[in-house]
Amino acid sequence: MNQILVVDDNLANLKNIQLQLSDTYQVLLAKSGAQALQICLQRVPDLILLDVDMPEMDGFETLSRIKASVILSRIPVIFLTANHDIATEVRALESGVVDFITKPVEKSILNHRLQLHLRLAGYQQNLENTVKELEDSIVISFAEMIESRDKNTGDHLQRTREYVSLLGSELIHQGCFQGELNEEELSLMTRGALLHDIGKIGVSDTILLKPDRLDDREFNIMKSHTTIGGELLRDMYKRTPSQHYLSYAVEIAEGHHEKYNGTGYPHGAKGDQIPLCSRIMAVADVYDAVAADRVYRKAMDSYEAFNLVVEGKGSHFDPQVIEAFISIHDEIELVARRRLNSNS
Repeated sequence: MNQILVVDDNLANLKNIQLQLSDTYQVLLAKSGAQALQICLQRVPDLILLDVDMPEMDGFETLSRIKASVILSRIPVIFLTANHDIATEVRALESGVVDFITKPVEKSILNHRLQLHLRLAGYQQNLENTVKELEDSIVISFAEMIESRDKNTGDHLQRTREYVSLLGSELIHQGCFQGELNEEELSLMTRGALLHDIGKIGVSDTILLKPDRLDDREFNIMKSHTTIGGELLRDMYKRTPSQHYLSYAVEIAEGHHEKYNGTGYPHGAKGDQIPLCSRIMAVADVYDAVAADRVYRKAMDSYEAFNLVVEGKGSHFDPQVIEAFISIHDEIELVARRRLNSNS
């Protein structure tokens, strides 16, 4: 059942609309713009009916805040107004509303408008999902093409992406990093994680395919894949600013070898100076590196790999991310076994 949020400072209007819609929709009520925004962050509605003339925060300011949110900006908003003049209508349409309904609201008009805009929103969402699937397919193919040069890594991209998704979901569940991490941001972060090693395109095969451990000179060259990747992705994001996941990809590519105590590379960033997405990726990347075979060494067993990562709490890794890792280690190990076995 679709959720409709009705926002009006007049309680009688709220109750009237609720009565008209409750048989068909799940109706959420808000008596102010501020209350509406709080509700939206807890339960994202499918459509918002928003009164224009409200005290403190009017419909236009409320709409502006809705459109400024990555999570809420796609919600269709219909203005409710008793003062339907041309100037207000033009301003509203320029601000992003999809329609106007004049108060007092007539039931049949209200229902027809809701059906129309919910249907249009559904079509738009399906189109966006199709485009996203196509984009993801291209990104995965591109990243795997680069990864295929490095015979050490196997299914590294897919495993680390799943680890990032699991860790991020657990952090959200635990209530960590509120204001920095939510489902929408995690989705973008998880897409960006696929490109964390894109900078290896700038590292020679002599170093990338060496079957032994790298010497100091070679390792310094290998470390440059972080800055190379960051610059490549930064340029891509400048050319396609609508692809917001690339902003996370930049941070992940550049920062996934930073360490929480400041001894990592390339910048020696420390603690919260390291972007959260990079701190999550660091755990996923190291765990996969030690839990999978490499040409120059065999994989650690599950117990050893787990302990090595946990021992890095507060030094190599963010303590809160490690707590999430501990909480869901069984799920992470399951992903590792499933994907590693599929490649054997």
